[in-house]
Amino acid sequence: MLLLRESDVRELLSMEPLIPLMEEALRAYSTGGVAQPVRLAMTVEPYAGYLGLMPAHLRSAGAHGGPGVREALGAKAVTFYPSNAARDLPTHLAVVLLWDGATGELLSIMDGRLITEMRTAATSAAATRTLARRDAEVLALLGSGIQARSHLDAIRLVRPLRHVRVWSRTAAGVQRFIAEMHPHAGVPMTACASAEDAVREAEIIVTATSASTPVLRGAWIAPGAHINAVGAPRPDWRELDTDAVRRARVFVDSRAGALAESGDVLVPIQEGAIARDHIRGEIGEVLAGTVAGRTSERDVTLFKSLGMAVEDVATARYVYTRARERGLGQEIKL
Repeated sequence: MLLLRESDVRELLSMEPLIPLMEEALRAYSTGGVAQPVRLAMTVEPYAGYLGLMPAHLRSAGAHGGPGVREALGAKAVTFYPSNAARDLPTHLAVVLLWDGATGELLSIMDGRLITEMRTAATSAAATRTLARRDAEVLALLGSGIQARSHLDAIRLVRPLRHVRVWSRTAAGVQRFIAEMHPHAGVPMTACASAEDAVREAEIIVTATSASTPVLRGAWIAPGAHINAVGAPRPDWRELDTDAVRRARVFVDSRAGALAESGDVLVPIQEGAIARDHIRGEIGEVLAGTVAGRTSERDVTLFKSLGMAVEDVATARYVYTRARERGLGQEIKL
């Protein structure tokens, strides 16, 4: 059994192949090629923490299968502790287990923190590539943490960014983000005093915060904008106000997951502002061509990402295969 540490995963995984890998995994999920229950989630009191257990069996990539997607059986255990940011610790920590689907033999234990970081951004990039306007080039990032960094890396691969605007609740965090990312991204970046300043006239918006109440309001969103909402993983947490959701053509990674876990979707439904069918489809259905995505240049499109086990398992299978090819990792016995 192969042990893969974060340093191994970092050496084996890059964003360029991960984006199409996520497209194939999302298509497989939405076309019947994946067995995956809604994640089992529990809060950890009194620490305001969260533990999620996420199994999936990727049986087939379906008719659109690409060379990067293979049969895979795995599970991720992930913790989310928002208060870790104040401790200079990652808010998300995870481990992924990968099994042989035919025998049940454990193939690998690998660090899942980096996998979670990268596959989340790669999934948003896949959604951006299919939903954002072709000429979208102004990006607004709400948040300045790990996910903001990863999303900038991913989205600049699918749209030719001209300008990046950044807002966070801590100005020092924004300044650190810009100092770190500007030399790497090679795109002009502006620190914004408010979320509204960042979002006004932005063509792509990413909400990557630990907020439990809305930081993005519909009144600020320009016609034609695309939004990737990746925070607020609980039914009573929100990053978007009701108007933002009501204005948008809404797409999700999983209908079942969104209707069980997403406060951004559930609260407007509970308020009577939208119905359940306001969810236009899963992003995998759009990628498969069975559901229409953007229908006009003025559509506001919203991808609500909660993260799915199949994304982790497909990524883990890719990492494991490359590790075997390159002779990386440590063989261990339990």
